[in-house]
Amino acid sequence: MNALEALERYSDFRKHIAANFSTTTQEMVDKALAMAAERMGDAERYDSTPMLDHCVGVARIVVEEIGLGRNSTVASIIHDVVRVALKGERTALDELTATIRRDFGEEVLGITLALGKISDIRLKASKEQASDFRDMIVSYSEDPRVILIKLADRLEVMRTLQIFPPKKRRDKSWESLNLYAQIAHKLGLYNIKSELEDLSLRYLEPEAYAHIVHELKESEAERIAFIEEFLRPVRKLLDGDGIKYHIKSRTKSVFSIFQKMRKQRVDFHGVYDIFALRIIIDCPVEREKAQCWTVYSHVTSLYTPNPERMRDWISIPKSNGYESLHTTVSAGGGKWVEVQIRTERMDEVAERGIAAHWRYKGVKQGGMGAEEWLQRLRELLEDTTSESIARRFEAKPATGEIFVFTPSGDIRKLPEGATVLDFAFDIHTSLGAICVGGKVGGRVVPIKEQLRNGDICEVLTRKDQTPKADWLSICVTQKARSRIRVYLREQQLKHARLGREELERKLKNWKLEITIDEAVAYLCKHLKVRTGNEVYVLIADQKLDIIEVKDILQRHLSGEADEQRRAAAAETEERKLRLMKEKEEGVPKSTDALIIDEKINNIEYKLARCCNPIKGDDIFGFITINAGITIHRSDCPNARRMRERYPYRVMEARWRDDAQGAFRVTVAVTSADIPGLATTIMDVVSRELKLAVRSVNYTPRNDGTASAQLTVEVPSSGYVDMLLYSLRRIKGVKNAYRVN
Repeated sequence: MNALEALERYSDFRKHIAANFSTTTQEMVDKALAMAAERMGDAERYDSTPMLDHCVGVARIVVEEIGLGRNSTVASIIHDVVRVALKGERTALDELTATIRRDFGEEVLGITLALGKISDIRLKASKEQASDFRDMIVSYSEDPRVILIKLADRLEVMRTLQIFPPKKRRDKSWESLNLYAQIAHKLGLYNIKSELEDLSLRYLEPEAYAHIVHELKESEAERIAFIEEFLRPVRKLLDGDGIKYHIKSRTKSVFSIFQKMRKQRVDFHGVYDIFALRIIIDCPVEREKAQCWTVYSHVTSLYTPNPERMRDWISIPKSNGYESLHTTVSAGGGKWVEVQIRTERMDEVAERGIAAHWRYKGVKQGGMGAEEWLQRLRELLEDTTSESIARRFEAKPATGEIFVFTPSGDIRKLPEGATVLDFAFDIHTSLGAICVGGKVGGRVVPIKEQLRNGDICEVLTRKDQTPKADWLSICVTQKARSRIRVYLREQQLKHARLGREELERKLKNWKLEITIDEAVAYLCKHLKVRTGNEVYVLIADQKLDIIEVKDILQRHLSGEADEQRRAAAAETEERKLRLMKEKEEGVPKSTDALIIDEKINNIEYKLARCCNPIKGDDIFGFITINAGITIHRSDCPNARRMRERYPYRVMEARWRDDAQGAFRVTVAVTSADIPGLATTIMDVVSRELKLAVRSVNYTPRNDGTASAQLTVEVPSSGYVDMLLYSLRRIKGVKNAYRVN
């Protein structure tokens, strides 16, 4: 089909555009038809009709039934051209996008590219994953018009579904029922929703569909007569009040009747509210509520209402803009009638969705006027419930979620910032434990590679791989982090068991007169560790030489260790006396202050674990019995006790001005539990501040908050202040402070 043939074939559509839009819009639509005809060539549908018939059908729905404007119409006409190009060579796609940008503008290009991405989503017929697939479809809709055009696209396909092969009919019917009809409902497009449901049922449950359609046709005459009898007294009261109105009779959709039959376990005749009567009032906006309630009072004065079926969506409209009064009344003989009361404006909104709001504000449909209702559409969708798919109408999902596929087409919902390792653990714990990387888009990536919305990821594994402690800084999902912690704890317990067995065996071989409990208690004291498990792990990991253990225990049992302690005590007493003498003689304290980074009188010093002093902190030295001198911060939690009880063992200390080295400091962070925040914190520390992170522990709480502890190497205390300042500036962080 060439351009001239296309313009002639779709002349009716072009006449509709000419009657409702500007000359500029007409010219752009004609240009789009010409481009589509030339680029799609002889492409045909299953029934040998031109593929362009589908695109124009979508455009007609977009204009006539949804009420979108110029850019949406043009995008609908050329969307299949872009879809095909996305699967072809890059150079051809670049040429096409440049042409669309030049001829139709950036908005049209953005809409068509997004529609092409949605078409590439490989849907899998699984009710368990239907919600995630709906979220995935909507997450691609940076512009709300994208999802509206996609609904029109699906509706056109369903209206011509008979031309498709049987398997495709069932697949598309399942998708339409479980995915697209749900989205249409969220947008208030009830006509589209009902039609998608009915057409889906026609192919998914053909016998039930045919039965209900037959019964509706058979009972039509009886239904019309009953409605006329029911309405006669209602009309009399409304006419008497001078109310301007008209009445519609709406038969329930085939799908709604099917659902009631299945839910209530009754046949067609057991469904009492087969139809609903809609009383539509013509009145000014300021009198809408009063007139609706007046009509309601007239109806309920004639027929007894069921109070449980009363719905007031006039006082508080639905989040998608729907307004109406619903009541179900008894018409006698066991018959119930649903009556809907609304105004012309409310009916337009109910029929055509949120776009109809603006018809009553004098906004012309098409051109720049459409921007106002699009903005309103965004606001309404953002106001829906927290689990609603409609919250995701942003370039990035509003909830911070991404959707990633397995090679087989299963979808996984992950927080933004999730890595290949998170994805592996989300599939299965055993898969995550042996993950060594992934393959995304044919490219091999490491486990820390962040995934993007729509990625297809294959997990690469190796049998000898095991979880590592540094994996905790790679993962952002709670599932992955908790599984890694469980594994590390299990490994620690396993190592502790092996270490204890090794120590028991050696004590037996050494024939030392000491129980294992006494030996471990002394080793804890000597090594300055808190628990026996730490001793066992040091032995199992060969960080504590077993020969050194024997030497320590032998010196303890022989009394040699006691001699060393007494010698250290005497040296301490001598130091105390010397300090007191210097004080009496007026010698400045600084002359005998311990200069950190040097040895004083061959006595080794070490930094206290309880307060972890770093260069720049105000410090003092404390002479221990058997471990030389320990350096404490002046604000150490133990400082007061040491100064009061052992003043003679306290000595001044200061940092050497040119002291070099890396000091470890632990900081704590409290924050909101935001996906990806741990990754942001790590980026600030390691990438921006260039500090080495030695350990990190991020723990979410049940109240929506989280806490983290980081051990970082810093050159001096000045870097700690800078670190805390940078952490407090991160969005979501409530506080950051130094632990030790």
